[in-house]
Amino acid sequence: MGLARAPFVTFEGIEGSGKTTQLGLLSEYLAGQGIPHVVTREPGGTPVADEIRRLLLSPREERVFPETELLLYEAARAQHVRAFILPALTSGKAVLCDRFFDATSAYQGFSRGIDDARIEEMNAFASGGLVPDLTFLFDIDPEAGFLRLPGRGTRPDRIESETIEFHRKVREGYLRLQAGHPDRIVRIDGAPPADEVFRHVRGWVAARLGW
Repeated sequence: MGLARAPFVTFEGIEGSGKTTQLGLLSEYLAGQGIPHVVTREPGGTPVADEIRRLLLSPREERVFPETELLLYEAARAQHVRAFILPALTSGKAVLCDRFFDATSAYQGFSRGIDDARIEEMNAFASGGLVPDLTFLFDIDPEAGFLRLPGRGTRPDRIESETIEFHRKVREGYLRLQAGHPDRIVRIDGAPPADEVFRHVRGWVAARLGW
């Protein structure tokens, strides 16, 4: 690909889409191939960004306004990119990230109603212009995705506790993003069993990244 750094691959999708499972499977595969890489997530990835994650996702009585939410996500991203992602990429380690700025466009933009141009400006500022080389969008019907959540054994966070209509809008936002960036964002059906989904993932990383 002629990159001056290692590849940056992101995993996107609504709650229960299987993105985190697929990231883990790809990490196991790369480890078996001896390909140096690191795994991370958003919001989070550094001690400071993890503190912001807890602030963002903990259920609370006080309303969190869309503008507040956006700024907190971007603050976490700014720290994450500069303190963790870029150092890894420039040292020759591929980065697999559970969500990145496409999530902000889908959740805070399309679903919360913040202007697209403002979202794009904030994403670019926080990421320092870093764009994933390949993004997987695991697409699933929101109702089907939510049936998977109880299996996690954890209490739903503030975003997971939003209405099903909210998550339908998030899915619509993701699909719109994929239509606008088909060269970067690959849509994969997230409904089949994980091993079947991973065969598609492995095919794409072989074709796009030579892994």
